[in-house]
Amino acid sequence: MVSAKLMTVEVAYANALSQRIISLEVKEGSSIEQVIQLSGILQVFPEIDLKKQKVGIFSQLKALSDPLKSGDRVEIYRELLIDPKEARRGRAKRG
Repeated sequence: MVSAKLMTVEVAYANALSQRIISLEVKEGSSIEQVIQLSGILQVFPEIDLKKQKVGIFSQLKALSDPLKSGDRVEIYRELLIDPKEARRGRAKRG
């Protein structure tokens, strides 16, 4: 019997109050979505909606179906509350 090779990856998410980085070992070739599900982060942060929120690996946007490599960190991005350009304009007016 041949056992599947394992790799270590991380899943990261932060909201306004806390952040969590979960390290876990998964089978080689696991997808981003599989790893997110296995990490348990969806139970820790029930506000995460993978149908709406974008994901990436080290700040590079990826699809949920993309495979991972050993050492990857999956990042789940929150939706922006304010457009960054508008925030800069507001700061410039005040400052």
